[in-house]
Amino acid sequence: MTQIVDREFGPIRSILWPIHKHELKKMMPMLFMLFLICFNYTVLRNMKDAVVITAAGAEILPFIKVWPLLPMAVVITLVFTKLSNVFSQERVFYIMISVFLGFYALFAYVLYPARDIFELNTSADYLQSVLPAGFKGMIAMYRHWLLTAFYVVSELWSTAIMSVLFWGFANEVTRIHEARRFYGTFGIASNFAAIAAGQSGIYFSQQIEGADIALMSSTWEHSVMMLTTVVIVSGLSIMGLFRLINLNVLTDPSFDDLHLTKREIKKKGRLSLRESFSYLSNSKYLLCIATLVVAYNLVINLVEVVWKDQLRHLYPSPGDYNTYINNLTSIQGVVATISALFMAKIIGRFGWTRTALITPITMLITSFGFFCFMFFQNNLSDSVVALTGTTPLAIAVFFGSAQNCLSKAAKYSFFDTTKEMAFIPLDHESKLKGKAAIDGVGSRLGKSGGSLIHQGLLMFLGSLSPCAPFVAAILFAVIAFWFVACRSLGRQFNQIIENAEQQPSPASPTQVELVKKQKPVAVTG
Repeated sequence: MTQIVDREFGPIRSILWPIHKHELKKMMPMLFMLFLICFNYTVLRNMKDAVVITAAGAEILPFIKVWPLLPMAVVITLVFTKLSNVFSQERVFYIMISVFLGFYALFAYVLYPARDIFELNTSADYLQSVLPAGFKGMIAMYRHWLLTAFYVVSELWSTAIMSVLFWGFANEVTRIHEARRFYGTFGIASNFAAIAAGQSGIYFSQQIEGADIALMSSTWEHSVMMLTTVVIVSGLSIMGLFRLINLNVLTDPSFDDLHLTKREIKKKGRLSLRESFSYLSNSKYLLCIATLVVAYNLVINLVEVVWKDQLRHLYPSPGDYNTYINNLTSIQGVVATISALFMAKIIGRFGWTRTALITPITMLITSFGFFCFMFFQNNLSDSVVALTGTTPLAIAVFFGSAQNCLSKAAKYSFFDTTKEMAFIPLDHESKLKGKAAIDGVGSRLGKSGGSLIHQGLLMFLGSLSPCAPFVAAILFAVIAFWFVACRSLGRQFNQIIENAEQQPSPASPTQVELVKKQKPVAVTG
């Protein structure tokens, strides 16, 4: 593989800022866009957990991620595909962000303060009296349907806005030689966004108590309103930056597909959603990317549900819960930033495959440590209290937090960067529709798969703690499949790049044709 760092960069700049002066016009707006998108993602992720888990318990999460979230992920992918067939990619960007921001405003300013009116307590109480204890999470989802809706739409921000819209756009306008330098810097920006979001969440969770909130039923409601206001302002800024890029940067004719009108697009013969999945299922290359996405989301979901259940018992107040989770997010951002600083050096020295394997290796080691403590914490409780002066619950939360922090840091620094680089050799349609299918539905399948596992275990065992040994066994099996898919994708990716460098003539096969040759593709209209 060619060296990533240009020789004109010194050893310090090659780590901190390996960007040429002429690339700043494109790089800077994209960098700020990603920062704001990740900022919103982190604020929404922490806020939805605090809103839902403290009101209904962590048992609700597996049910949310299967019954409303998975269908909505399919719906949002279908909507994106239909919009892409009608409007330009630029206009689709504005439409989707506007819809998300509109929902957040409606929830925070109107629905959440009046949530007691909307909760289905009478029928939920009846269901709770006649159904087994294993249905506790499903009944809570039904009772708190409004909070469930907020959880779903907040979760979909990462899928629709960050993964599909931004990274789809970035892969469209970034070349391989640029991505090797740009994407590591993008990782640093996203990590700084996590730190900023974590500190913002702490500020609005703690400092708001001194404000005049006579018209509010609780300080937490006011916190939700203020955090949502920050998210809306950030979202409007994202659209402004995207417009700036389209007007001043993407003026080359090679970017015409991003700006085509409806009539021009109809002549291009875009793939339907069904054809996108058909293409995905017949391409070994795309199937490997999909396996990576599903495996990551399955593994992280299996661990997080158990950990968040313990965290909720330690911090039952939504304000305290939000403060803790935002502190953890800030620490996670610092760790991920340090990792991202060396991203370009690492991928240049060790190659795509070894860099991509860092994430599953990290998750294997941290998950092993977390579950080991889970299994033996009762036997160690007396010695733990004597040595640390704290409870076994607090120690369990600490180990789970460490696992979550290191796993997320590896994901943001290494997993996202290598995964997005794998899309770049594909053509415009393959990037657009294949990425929508993988990131739009594949990530949801991973999370929903983990939730189905939790649901099945809860039906038999009643609570999350007895499920831990079974969850651990399944998790390690999934990581094994992840290793296999990662190595296979690495061989294919490197082969495509080598062929492209050796055969640069127009008459040579296109990169996407080389991908298709991995397995025959038969897609009909």
